[in-house]
Amino acid sequence: MDQNMLLTVMTIFVALAAVAMIVQMAVMIGLYKATRSAEQRISQMLPQVERLINVSHSTIELGRQQLLDITGKTTEILNLAHTQVARVDDVLADATSRARVQLERAEMIIEDALSRTQQTIGLVHSGVMRPLREVQGITAGVRAALAFLSRGSRANVNQITHDEEMFI
Repeated sequence: MDQNMLLTVMTIFVALAAVAMIVQMAVMIGLYKATRSAEQRISQMLPQVERLINVSHSTIELGRQQLLDITGKTTEILNLAHTQVARVDDVLADATSRARVQLERAEMIIEDALSRTQQTIGLVHSGVMRPLREVQGITAGVRAALAFLSRGSRANVNQITHDEEMFI
């Protein structure tokens, strides 16, 4: 390649590099302006953000305090509930033992009443019913004897036939 051509190519590349640097400079100026405007907007919003951060901190602190209060009260309620459950358990255990004792007493009373009733029934049977049956037996025998003696002679055929027909 000849010198002119080389010089021309180099000039073109230098011109292109200069144009690229000018474009780069324009981009950098645009970035500077954009950064400046963003900085101004951010600085305008900074007090609001700081207030928001302060409110957030106070709200978080208040929430933390309320959570601690709720936790404390919940612990108290759980302790109270535990105590009440223990008391109810004691009362139920006492009521169960008392009911068991009363049931045993009632069972003893019922057994005693049944045994006395059986003894009374035995005494009634042996003391009243046996002599009554004996008296009834003797009375029936006397009645049969009187009936036999009052008939005198043999029964007539009509009477015997009539008596047999009643059973047939």
